[in-house]
Amino acid sequence: MKVMISQPMEGKTNEQITKERQKVEKRLLDSGHKVLNTVIDNFVYGIGDDYAIRCLAKSIEFIADVDAVVFMKGWENARGCKIEYEVAKNYGKFIMLL
Repeated sequence: MKVMISQPMEGKTNEQITKERQKVEKRLLDSGHKVLNTVIDNFVYGIGDDYAIRCLAKSIEFIADVDAVVFMKGWENARGCKIEYEVAKNYGKFIMLL
């Protein structure tokens, strides 16, 4: 399966985000899944009020390309993750909650 990882990212650097997801990514890869790299480089999209919306739009685009979305701990408290969850659910993607 092609999989996307959804995780809370607000206030974190790309390095922190990548480190947090390494364990989950390894488990998925070891199980034979392909994991999309969905960490969005903030140098491409910049910072400020529109940054979160641009990242969310990109993540929804990623959902279109995967079979499943894995939601990491704390997803239910993150605005973007909650929206990703609704998109994945409403479009029939396999969902795994961690």
